[in-house]
Amino acid sequence: MLAYTPEIATNTAALYKKVAKVIPEIEWPFHAPYIAEINRLKREQGAVILAHNYQTPEIFHCVADIVGDSLQLAREAAETKAPIIIMAGVYFMAETAKLLNPEKKVLIPDERAGCSLAESITGADVRLLREKYPGIPVVTYVNSSVDVKAESDICITSGNAVRVVETIAKERGVNKVICLPDEYLSNYIAKNTKVEIISWKGHCEVHERFTAQELRDYRKNFPGAIILAHPECPPDVLNEADFVGSTYRMSKYVSDNKPAKVIMITECSMSDNVAVENPDVEFVRPCNLCPHMKRITLAKILECLQGGGKEVTIDPQLAARARLAVERMLAVNHG
Repeated sequence: MLAYTPEIATNTAALYKKVAKVIPEIEWPFHAPYIAEINRLKREQGAVILAHNYQTPEIFHCVADIVGDSLQLAREAAETKAPIIIMAGVYFMAETAKLLNPEKKVLIPDERAGCSLAESITGADVRLLREKYPGIPVVTYVNSSVDVKAESDICITSGNAVRVVETIAKERGVNKVICLPDEYLSNYIAKNTKVEIISWKGHCEVHERFTAQELRDYRKNFPGAIILAHPECPPDVLNEADFVGSTYRMSKYVSDNKPAKVIMITECSMSDNVAVENPDVEFVRPCNLCPHMKRITLAKILECLQGGGKEVTIDPQLAARARLAVERMLAVNHG
């Protein structure tokens, strides 16, 4: 454990003031030395840290240079000039960063940071689906492995899914699309488009645990609270919510509308991170944690900057095919 000195206390005081609402004062002496050293080393090395919304506040608000949902991180990864990228997220996100930056060093602090959804399907599964549904385009959630992306026509995120599905269906002159691998996101897309969706039974282990009864209980126990839900949740959960949207859109809803009380039906740390930016909003926190995201810690990020971490490498031929699916997604989103 690094020492918490008066100098570090002074140098990190402004950062703690920002996150004081969500990080107890007693915890700061444990975080601050790592934060100070990470920020020093990343400047020396020209490294950039990308952090997903589900990272804890001491990472998201205190050491990350670029933050957001999977779409925002993909955009920024494509544009960064930094020679070293550290992904504070799960492995498929680090793979996506490497796809878009093949000449740069991409590190993940813990290679075990996986994803139940990404692990629900393989490239071989996609090839079998193409055989079963010849001529039907394959649209794949960016929350997937590189070999699955490589077998896909285009990627999506929860934030641009409907738009991408409708765009590729129109381009290909079809009224049917294979949408992988999240079954609940596919159900949500199907409700919001006339394009027929062929889905896969993959689920996020965090979002699938929420139930409609839980939301009804929240309404009873926290009257007046606005409930926001991620489309990876089961359909009956989404039906009980006041607003359904990607992590970016949920965050934007809170910032734009400033409701007095909010319940975010998604990974727990996101509520903490949105709360930092909206100090006047009261957050009720149903706390489902992603065990994979929580493998990423300040100590492991520091190890990356000290020569540790796992460097992400991808076979060039596989990368070329997967990169095309991601770049097509980004082109549609910017269109």
